[in-house]
Amino acid sequence: MEMETVKLSAIVMRWYPDMIPFLKQDELNSVIVLRDGLSILEPEDAMDIIHYSICEHQNSAYLQ
Repeated sequence: MEMETVKLSAIVMRWYPDMIPFLKQDELNSVIVLRDGLSILEPEDAMDIIHYSICEHQNSAYLQ
């Protein structure tokens, strides 16, 4: 399978749509590259990606 590029919002909407109100728009617009594509991503992996993205955006806030 080839790499697939998706927005974090696609991952959240697929596995954890209840989290949408708690994420900022810039977090949802984050571009994520999935090595094996969205179709085989597991819920646990999706949560790890969401968590990492939130942490990355918090780190950026401190640097500004």
